[in-house]
Amino acid sequence: MDLTGARWRKSSKSGNNGGNCVEVADNLAGVIGVRDSKDPAGPALAFDPAAWTQFLVLAKRG
Repeated sequence: MDLTGARWRKSSKSGNNGGNCVEVADNLAGVIGVRDSKDPAGPALAFDPAAWTQFLVLAKRG
């Protein structure tokens, strides 16, 4: 999936200490991008919005 034009934001659960950080881009139609903030030029995952929503629901349940 093409993530050109993605506006990345850091997860609110990521600290400022340079640890494990996740960035999400949800400004593109039909795709949610996820990447490691320590490697912005590296690979990114792309999810359709329904799959991303289901992931969030399950993650919140633990």
